[in-house]
Formats: sequence, C-alpha cells, structure tokens
Amino acid sequence: MRFRTIRAAALPAMLATPAAAMSIASADFPDGAAIPAAQIYPRCGGQNVSPGLSWSGAPAGTKSLVLTMIDVSVKPSGWSHWIVVDLPSGTTGLSRGVASLPAPAKVASSNFGDPYYDGPCPPNGTGLHRYAFTIWAMPVATTAIAPGAKADEVAATLAKTALAHAVLTGTATR
Repeated sequence: MRFRTIRAAALPAMLATPAAAMSIASADFPDGAAIPAAQIYPRCGGQNVSPGLSWSGAPAGTKSLVLTMIDVSVKPSGWSHWIVVDLPSGTTGLSRGVASLPAPAKVASSNFGDPYYDGPCPPNGTGLHRYAFTIWAMPVATTAIAPGAKADEVAATLAKTALAHAVLTGTATR
C-alpha cells in the first residue's frame, strides 16, 4: 500500500479552502431589488406568479430541500408567503409560475392558510418590506411543517436541522 506524503506547507492551504457555499438567485429580480409586479399579490396590483428561482451548492448528505418565502419585515414573527417541502435533493430550481412540483414535493400552508404561492402585498403605509426566499438543504427526506406555524418558528426549526441554506431577498412597498 502506498501513501502520499503531503507537505506541511500545503496543509493549511488545503484546510483553508472553503467548500462551495449554497446560493440562490432569480432571473426575475436581483438580490435586494424590488419584486416585479408579476410576482405581487393581485389585491396589490400583481398577477401572483411565483418567480423563477435557481440554486446550487447543496452539501453532501442533503436528502431533500425546503424553500420558504418569508416577509421578515412583519414584526414580531415574520409572515410566510410560500413553503415548499420535500423537494428532491437534486432539484436545482423552480420555473417562473411553477404549476407542478417534482414528486414528492408539496406546498405547506403559508400564514395566509394557502397551499400555494402568495405574492407580496404589504399593508399601506408600512414602508419597505423585505422578502427572504430561502433554500434549505435538509438531512432528511421529509420535513413536516405544523399548520399555522409562525414564520419565525418555521425558519428557526429549519435552521436547527439544515445542513446549509442560502437567501435571496426581494422588496415591496405600497
């Protein structure tokens, strides 16, 4: 059996090389920008079409993915607009206006009580709202979200068990 010798000088550089981080992006809006009218809730003048999203960098050991869209400007606990659970680990995005999800993925009820995408519609006069689209790499194949769970509870629960996550932020105001 042959062993390779690693020079001591090379070891710190090897250890310092970060693993590829997860990332998430949208062709519909760049990070930190306004969410387009097509993705806004109809009551606020939009068409309620989910944005196209793409992600990469799920770490080894990822058994499923969870996608959340949370209005982090709602105090004290945020407001969920979209929760997609049990996305297969090899999924790398969802198309704009996605009509069907890859099996066995499903949409959990948002804080609106709806099992589908609900676009931004901040109350008049509340200023700029920030919407966090987060992709979570989970070490389990199935993730349960309690019906009616507060958005901050959903995020905290996922953060405790997720292997990694990435966030894309969009904004909206009225």
